[in-house]
Amino acid sequence: MKGSVAAELFLLRKRRSTWILLGLWTALAFFFSYLLPYVEYRNGDIGGGPGQVGLEELLPDHLAGHLSGGFPFFGGVFALMLGVLALGSEYGWGTLRTVLVQRPGRLHVFAAKLVALGAALVPFVFGVFAVGTVSSYAIAWREGVGFTTPSAWDVLRALAAGWLILAVWAALGVALGVLSRGTSLAIGVGILYALVIEGLISAFADQVSVLEPLVEFFLRANAYSLVEGLGASTTGAATNGPGAFSGPYVAAEQALVVLLAYIAGFLLFSGVLLRRRDVT
Repeated sequence: MKGSVAAELFLLRKRRSTWILLGLWTALAFFFSYLLPYVEYRNGDIGGGPGQVGLEELLPDHLAGHLSGGFPFFGGVFALMLGVLALGSEYGWGTLRTVLVQRPGRLHVFAAKLVALGAALVPFVFGVFAVGTVSSYAIAWREGVGFTTPSAWDVLRALAAGWLILAVWAALGVALGVLSRGTSLAIGVGILYALVIEGLISAFADQVSVLEPLVEFFLRANAYSLVEGLGASTTGAATNGPGAFSGPYVAAEQALVVLLAYIAGFLLFSGVLLRRRDVT
């Protein structure tokens, strides 16, 4: 297993798509979380309206909560694509069949890919927090305002929550990649699900009360509930962009259980499908 995991890590590290996704996610997180709000602040465009970020949220004091708000949807889409590429691309290239005829069993290969994928998600979390840390301290220095160092415990919880949320989306990507035995359809269906199914139903939950219990078990609703419990500001997410979410929110404990159940369900479905079905 150790050799298989090392091989899968080498494969992910050598894929250009992995670095492209990491670079795009980190750059967009920096742009929307710090650069754009700070430019608005400097230009006097912030008037305290809905979805607008004040200077205090850009300081190191609010680092953990401020960055966590981008993981439930925007970061999740990148993790979804990474999960699809980790399994779906093997079908398109015909490499999965080549690996399986050599000796390792299907579940052995599948487990190695999952371990490597989980490890690959770590830079997606730490990269954003590293850029956010530098940005927040730079803004504080530029404005000459006082601040306190963020709590190590809060940052650690935010890192763990960010990784868990990305892992759920990556597991969904793995399931779609195995189901479609490819990448294009899987990525399209995944983004369609995130934008249309969860997005539209969540938007109508306030108007149609019967939808609210259903939304409480959605992936994105529980992800937003988890980061809100960590102090994340969901104001921007609730009013702007394709990741708009205005509730309902659930308890952090329920959110954690539901997200773990999603991971288990997606991976169980993928493993059974990979083991029983022809790879061609």
